[in-house]
Amino acid sequence: MNIALVTGSAGLIGSESVAFLADKFDLVIGVDNNLRQYFFGADGNTEWNRNRIEEAFGNYKHYSADIREVSQLEPIFKEYGTDIKMIVHAAAQPSHDWAAREPFTDFGVNAVGTLNMLEMTRLHAPEAVFIFTSTNKVYGDNPNYLPLVELETRWEIDESHPYFINGIDENHSIDHTKHSIFGASKVAADIMVQEYGRYFGMKTAVFRGGCLTGPNHSGAQLHGFLAYLMKCAITGTHYTIFGYKGKQVRDNIHSHDLVNMFWHFYQNPRPGEVYNAGGGRFANCSMLEAIALCEQITGNKLSYSYSETNRVGDHIWYVSDLSKFKSHYPDWNWEYGLTETLTQIHDGISSRLGVKTV
Repeated sequence: MNIALVTGSAGLIGSESVAFLADKFDLVIGVDNNLRQYFFGADGNTEWNRNRIEEAFGNYKHYSADIREVSQLEPIFKEYGTDIKMIVHAAAQPSHDWAAREPFTDFGVNAVGTLNMLEMTRLHAPEAVFIFTSTNKVYGDNPNYLPLVELETRWEIDESHPYFINGIDENHSIDHTKHSIFGASKVAADIMVQEYGRYFGMKTAVFRGGCLTGPNHSGAQLHGFLAYLMKCAITGTHYTIFGYKGKQVRDNIHSHDLVNMFWHFYQNPRPGEVYNAGGGRFANCSMLEAIALCEQITGNKLSYSYSETNRVGDHIWYVSDLSKFKSHYPDWNWEYGLTETLTQIHDGISSRLGVKTV
């Protein structure tokens, strides 16, 4: 039997992985205990998404296990063992603001949970391909010291800099920088995933995501930038922009495009590799530009205010360079641009809220 195991399976990337892999494996195992609701309250509740994938995919089996507890993971790995061929580790505490409230919880989920998953894989399914969703926050605030130029609606990197054409590559330093507590816990996990590939020879890969987004995101104020912004535009909820004049730039990758990257890696793994994964120059926007797009798609004017205080360790400008991945896997490319992704997010949120769309 061929089995895929997905952690955070009711979240954005986890549920997208389940959907993508369901027709490629005999069984897809999901591990998710809805900690996102604990992190972010009602907005973060993923039960609706768990119910959706359980109804949609007959070969999906859910476990409400806590990745911080080996005692809860080990029975799963012992039961399925070497039948597990692919692991997508997408479970995380994803907010750098929230992490400062409970550093023990953040580190437990992000770092210890990842180590638990790696060790269970090494002991029970050592030939499995292990894919880890890391983050651009491992670079800390180093990107803020690049030569940036203020334009009308966004910050942009000076066109003379090597990063101007394609964005920030994997050689950008993750050292001597302010990461945020969240960023530091993800660095620990990121390095450990690399180490299990390099030291033990396991088929591990790190994907350092930009903004990961899509229609099945349970967006909340502290995480899920585009989904929460669109939800505010639909419902009339007030939105607050934090710092940088609202001109901070993020690249945005649709969850399907990211999971397709995972699939390409799975078919030809390169142990211990690290890849930046985002929308790159293909799909990026500033906060102000995202607001304009949300207003255009919804037909509503967004209610928002501005706070001069930026989030600690937040990036002013971040665009991922995917040249390395594309050179290793030239058949991969983006399928969903920014407007199409935001339209899907709008339609998904409207459907869940029972809001009629024009």
